[in-house]
Order: sequence, then C-alpha cells, then structure tokens
Amino acid sequence: MTEYEVKVYEDIKLWRKKVLKRSSLFNQLSKKAQTKVNGMIPERAHKIITESIKNMVKATLVGSNMTKAKIQPAGVSLYDRDELLKEKLTSYRKTAVIEGAGTGAGGIFLGLADFPLLLSIKMKFLFEAAAVYGYDTKEYEERLFILHVFQLAFSSDEKRRETFRIILNWESEKGKLLDMDWYTFQQEYRDYIDLIKMLQLIPGFGAIVGAYANHNLLDTLGETAMNAYRLRFLQL
Repeated sequence: MTEYEVKVYEDIKLWRKKVLKRSSLFNQLSKKAQTKVNGMIPERAHKIITESIKNMVKATLVGSNMTKAKIQPAGVSLYDRDELLKEKLTSYRKTAVIEGAGTGAGGIFLGLADFPLLLSIKMKFLFEAAAVYGYDTKEYEERLFILHVFQLAFSSDEKRRETFRIILNWESEKGKLLDMDWYTFQQEYRDYIDLIKMLQLIPGFGAIVGAYANHNLLDTLGETAMNAYRLRFLQL
C-alpha cells in the first residue's frame, strides 16, 4: 500500500463515521419545517418533481450513454484518479451553480426546471466518476452501483446506513439486486432536498438559494462518489 493509499484509508474511516452518525437536531427540525413549506407548494409542482426524479433515474438504469467519458486504464494510480475526479467535480459544480441561480431567479415554475436539470448534472457526474475509477457503465451492475452511490448521498439516517452496508459489501450484494425500489429512491431524495429546493421557488430569493444549494449538493455527491469508489478500488 502506497503512502497516499494509507492516507486515503484514514480519510475513508473518517468519512464512514460521518455517514453512519445520526443527523443533527437542526436537520431533524428542518424536516418539520419542510412539511410546512411543502404544504405551500401547488400539488402540480409536487407531481412534476416526483415524475422528473422517477423518469430520470429509470432512464439512468436502462441506458448507458449519459456520458462518453474515457475509462481510465488499470495502471492509473489512485492519486491520479482522485485528482481527475476533483477536476471533474469542479466543472460539474460550476455548471450546477449557474443553473441553480438561473432557474432560481425565475420564480416557481421556472424553478421547477431545476429539478430535472440538476438531477441530470448529478447523474452525468456519477457516470464520469465510474469511468475515472475504471468501471464500465455499459454494465448493468455498474449503473446499479451508481444509483446506490446517489442514494447514499441523499437519504435519511436509516436508509443511508442500509445503503452503506450494500456498497461496502458490493461484490456479495450485487447479485441480490435486480432493480431499485423506485418509490423509496425518489422519496428519500425528495425528503433530503425538499426544504432547501422548495425555498428556491420563491421569487426574488430563489437565485441565491439555488446557487448555494446546488453547490452544496454537488459537494456532497462528490465526496460520496469518491469514497465509494475508493472503497472498491482498495477493496476495503
């Protein structure tokens, strides 16, 4: 194991503690506030958001052409893979921030466009991440892994722990997974992002919230993807 891989191993241990710990009191209180905010949003908006999530993730699992990223060969070091992913994250994060500010400035129904657009950005980034660490997303199981990484990044405490266990034991678990639980997948994602993203729909306030939210959501996804693939790369 190289000196860098030893450092990564320590990073993964810290990340694991972060993933498995309970949510803060603030997040628990945010859930209550989220329910009130949701009640102020038209039902049509909720339906559009739910359908966009469901359709996008299903398309991700069925198709494999979201990105034509070059798969890195086996000889590339973990350090080089990590650095390449950081570069890609910076690019995708900038795109997400610009998109969030633009749609957030337009009020409720233009703001609704942010949900499928941001979801597309996240999915494309995950396809890129798979290629960086040498995995071929033409394989069904690799697209299934992508969705579990996504679910690990944006889920409640209980679901996050369950998903972490699956990712940690991917080689033995993947054969048991024929499909995703689509209802749970989209509901967990919605519950995770609803409060901050619903605030984005408020005219005059949405641009700031949209840019800030998208920046943080991409950071969360980037950290999760990097460490999930590091686990597989190092076979920890």
